[in-house]
Amino acid sequence: MDKVKIKYTDEELIARFQQGDERAYVELVKRYKDRLLNFVFRYLNSYEQSEDVVQDTLMKLYTSAHMYREIAKFSTWIFTIAANLAKSELRRLKRRRVISIHSMGFNDKEYEIPSEAYNPEKETTSSYGEKQIQQAIDTLPDQFKTVIILREIQQLSYEEISQILDISIGTVKSRINRSRLRLQKLLKELKEQ
Repeated sequence: MDKVKIKYTDEELIARFQQGDERAYVELVKRYKDRLLNFVFRYLNSYEQSEDVVQDTLMKLYTSAHMYREIAKFSTWIFTIAANLAKSELRRLKRRRVISIHSMGFNDKEYEIPSEAYNPEKETTSSYGEKQIQQAIDTLPDQFKTVIILREIQQLSYEEISQILDISIGTVKSRINRSRLRLQKLLKELKEQ
């Protein structure tokens, strides 16, 4: 006799995990790990640091599952955790001390600095490559960067974004509109360079 696989909602899975079902946690990780990694990467622009933030997010899910209440969608709750951890990591990176190449001695390790020159093999067939879009997103102020990533890349609803960022839906719509306008301007400038 074949086992019937039951498809639980995210909210049902977190409830099962809160009751001690470890398999529910594993299923939540399967469902969200890649989405969270994509979201955090767009924010930090570093795969390694993004993996660390996602790992911290999933650990927080494991240790703080009891904090979740079904007043919000599970996806909103987990993205809020990831967004907060990504913002903390971004602040930490901005404070990090920068080492001058000139201060390195002869015995220090040699580093290869990748060229930022145009490489036609890496360009996409669209009018703007992924690199240019990411570069434009990176230049946005945090408040605009976060909403555009949540809306355009993660494809969350205005309501979900409102809950994650704890701002009104009107503010979400306004920031998304302003983000789109800034991105259009930045992408046009990048194309003209």
